[in-house]
Amino acid sequence: MPQVFISYSRKDLTFVERLAADLKDSGFEVWYDLSNLEGGARWNRVIEQAIEDSQYMVVVLSPDAVASEWVDDEVGYAKRLKKKIVPLYYLPCKIGMVYVNLNYIDAQGRKYIDNFNQILRALNAPPVGRVSKPTPSAQPKQSQAESLTYETPKPARTITNQPITNPPTLSNGMEFMRVPAGKFLMGSRDDNKLAYDDEKPQHTVDIPYDYWMARYPVTNELYNAYVLSKGIKHPVDGWEKKKDHPVVYVSWKDAMTYCQWLNSLLKGELPAGLVLRLPTEAEWEKAARGTDGREYPWGNQFDKNKCNTYEGGKGGTTPVGLYSSQGDSPCGCADMSGNVWEWTHSLYKPYPYQVNDGREDEKASGARALRGGSFIDYVRNARCAYRNFNVIPYDFRGFRVVASPVLS
Repeated sequence: MPQVFISYSRKDLTFVERLAADLKDSGFEVWYDLSNLEGGARWNRVIEQAIEDSQYMVVVLSPDAVASEWVDDEVGYAKRLKKKIVPLYYLPCKIGMVYVNLNYIDAQGRKYIDNFNQILRALNAPPVGRVSKPTPSAQPKQSQAESLTYETPKPARTITNQPITNPPTLSNGMEFMRVPAGKFLMGSRDDNKLAYDDEKPQHTVDIPYDYWMARYPVTNELYNAYVLSKGIKHPVDGWEKKKDHPVVYVSWKDAMTYCQWLNSLLKGELPAGLVLRLPTEAEWEKAARGTDGREYPWGNQFDKNKCNTYEGGKGGTTPVGLYSSQGDSPCGCADMSGNVWEWTHSLYKPYPYQVNDGREDEKASGARALRGGSFIDYVRNARCAYRNFNVIPYDFRGFRVVASPVLS
């Protein structure tokens, strides 16, 4: 089994974990320092040995990686050993002379998905089949007679009872992004001047399973399939002109009922043990900010050009994915900052987050947590750690679903 050495900056760890998982699913052994470096080891010699033992090196290019002496040293050592080096252009950066004559593969945002087969070919592995990824605007029109099914061709990679690779896509066009199991920083530090008290203390939460977050919030068109099947009125007047906008005017109970309906409709496409439901607060926040406690999906500095908030002046919802890929989260989810507030499964309760303290009880009464901010919210409320509950108007509330284990 060939081994791939991943050279990267620690600030890009979330993407590296995702890449490593996908390469392992494709039949490779993968080595990167945080996954393989044991305590007490002579790290420089261990890394050199790992490069010697690897047939390939994948370099994750970003501003931090390009500035890293360690990445330069690793790449230089691999070149001296005449290893095949495959650069992945993960974040916009100026590529130095060390990469001259090396053709890089664009892995920015959703291009990583489209170009994954290029990575496999560069590693002399057979392709897994082109990822079929229908855009929200390309989803089919429906009539009353077609209310329970979509007639789009089945994508090449779907959620099935086979091991899930990234990104699975359901037959209704919903695309999902993998969030690896493990620990992340939840909430805000005490010295964060933007943070509110209900975001504190910042604490480590371990989610011990992989899960798959919907890339986009549920759109008006996707919600219309549910509306037609139930014979009810669409909550958004004139939604046909905003088919690819997130649905709004949705209560928590509405969102829960939609998930139940979607499970019954698409249960044959889900692996055993997974269901479609609202994400917990922990699942939502990890998918939004990755593992490093960043303020916004893209980093720590606010940018009105990467999300639909008050500062951008849109004054209403925008098509999902409008700000991709520059505004996407580390796992590739779009619109997790701004556009519409998103319901979570969780009761709005104090931190630290504990999955078994009753906050995930579906029958319990109390306010449910919303996340992400909306088009009417300012920068402070669009942070990944900001929490709200059901006191905001319904015209700002939407939701997305997650494919995740059943909550006990």
